[in-house]
Amino acid sequence: MPLPDFQMLANRLLKMQRHLAKWARREDVSCYRLYDADIPEFPLVVDWYEGRIHAAEYERRHPLDETEYELWRRGCRQTLADTFGLPHEAVFFKTRSRQKGNAQYEKLADQHAVFTVREGGLQFKVNLSDYLDTGLFLDHRITRRMVRERANGKTLLNLFAYTGSFTVYAAAGGASGSTTIDMSATYLQWARDNLRLNHLENPAHRFIQADVTEWLKQAPEEKYDLIVLDPPTFSNSKRMNYPFDVQRDHPYLINRCLRRLKPDGVLYFSTNSRKFRLQHEAIWAGARIMDISAQTIPPDFRNAKVHYCFEICIG
Repeated sequence: MPLPDFQMLANRLLKMQRHLAKWARREDVSCYRLYDADIPEFPLVVDWYEGRIHAAEYERRHPLDETEYELWRRGCRQTLADTFGLPHEAVFFKTRSRQKGNAQYEKLADQHAVFTVREGGLQFKVNLSDYLDTGLFLDHRITRRMVRERANGKTLLNLFAYTGSFTVYAAAGGASGSTTIDMSATYLQWARDNLRLNHLENPAHRFIQADVTEWLKQAPEEKYDLIVLDPPTFSNSKRMNYPFDVQRDHPYLINRCLRRLKPDGVLYFSTNSRKFRLQHEAIWAGARIMDISAQTIPPDFRNAKVHYCFEICIG
């Protein structure tokens, strides 16, 4: 079977780069999505990271035999490099399979291609080589800004915090304190590093390594002005007592978070599950829920289902 015309991919990438570059400079964004399976022959997601490319191939059934497929992969990677005049080592190419367990957090390599990137006047450490995700979820850029705008003098609870980008934004916005919780010691250290990069270290910003679902069972000792709840779609980590499924378990998480929310506080709940449906009837009747998904998807993300996001208040 003949290989597709790689010039189609190059043309699309150049068009999107021209379209987005001015916007990115205006918004002080140095990392953004260039391409998301726009052409059927090239089922890739391609992100720009300050002069580097992070690309992932969507897992699918290929009409190519093994030799043709390998040539296709090489052709894609070469096209990405040639289109932007980049050396081969500046293009990071992975396969994005359906999430199974904690696959999105498992280490794929040990190349340690770690760089510092800018967003909204802040700096973040990213690793383009060793994990499927880089350490900075680009689709949550607007939600991070919303947290910063509300944070002055407020306290933040950041759950399933990953590398702590919401904590950094809250601290930059003048938060009086924060609690950042994740099950991974690696990601919590990464979150501390991100705070340090921005000269925002403060004993008022606490880090806790814990299973969020178990931690939320404890009686609330403290209530927060802002809570960010961004759980994985699914997890069967050995460190959890039972498998986690966001569709099944989100009412429990939301209701437990509402117990820790101050009366005038705000809970931001988001999920990347494409098939997600909020179970309104299972959430505390006194909660006000606004679907803000459309407001929080950045212009470089053209897939309206890249995430769902809800703003939840009490009363």
